[in-house]
Amino acid sequence: MIISKTPYRISFFGGGTDYPCWYNKNKGQVLTTSIDKYCYITCRPLPPFFSHKFRVVYSKIEDVKKISEIKHPSVRACLQFMQVKEGLEIHHDGDLPARSGLGSSSSFTVGLLNALYALKGKVVSQDRLAADAIHIEQDLLRENVGSQDQVIAAHGGCNVVTFGEKNHLQVRPLTLSAARLEALQDRLMLFYTGIVRTASDIAGAQIKKTPQCQTELTEMCGMVDRAVDIVNGKADIGDFGRLLHESWKIKRSLTDKISSPVIDAVYASALKSGALGGKILGAGGGGFMLFFAEPGAQPRIKTALKKLLHVPFKFENSGSSIIFYKP
Repeated sequence: MIISKTPYRISFFGGGTDYPCWYNKNKGQVLTTSIDKYCYITCRPLPPFFSHKFRVVYSKIEDVKKISEIKHPSVRACLQFMQVKEGLEIHHDGDLPARSGLGSSSSFTVGLLNALYALKGKVVSQDRLAADAIHIEQDLLRENVGSQDQVIAAHGGCNVVTFGEKNHLQVRPLTLSAARLEALQDRLMLFYTGIVRTASDIAGAQIKKTPQCQTELTEMCGMVDRAVDIVNGKADIGDFGRLLHESWKIKRSLTDKISSPVIDAVYASALKSGALGGKILGAGGGGFMLFFAEPGAQPRIKTALKKLLHVPFKFENSGSSIIFYKP
């Protein structure tokens, strides 16, 4: 039996520049971090006593005889990609809900690939896991997804990830003092809106408008460098929150699917209560919202957003890992 553990992520700046339609012609980069909320994949050979050959357990239970019969797209594609021959039982457990803007789909794909490689007795690099997951989601499944989620799920940590230049998918960890990293972390608040959305649909609308958004996406890409300068320097760390606010105003203008009256009302309430900035995470439309606020303002924000679920979190550095291995 194999159990993999793969983190979810929070993206701060540069989202939208990690789509191939952008970085194949322009520089793309994101500032993003993995957090201590995880996707767990349990995988074991299925004993030959059942009428089915594959059992897949997630929000549904699938018992099938052929890989091609599996309805879960990532499981089906991963098993085909890995050329699995033997019967398998696969269980998924997640700390946070799917389709919520934290890269859960890519964490699932990366974690499943890691477990399948382990079943074959192979230890592969983080770069290989990320590249394989990108290939499966973008090329095999033809999903409207970027390339940051797979990278951060595989690598973990707080990183600047660069796309589309000579060193494609270059991962550069932030080199912050423990005190500065803690100061940043202590000013971040995560809230779940309860709105479930399909990221691929929203991303598809944004991808179609990419040629019309050159100015906005170029500015969002540049904000990554500005954010790194803020956290690496001695400037007021509150500037990070104010920059988040600038970025959100640009992001919500890209398509009318990213925000909504409900999301706008939540955002306005958080700012009125003391938040310096924030954003909807992932493609938008719902899921989780992130706010930056000084510690003294956070009780007021929790009160103002009491109808939403506040989810405390910490940064993490492990990336996807095998936490149980028994051949």
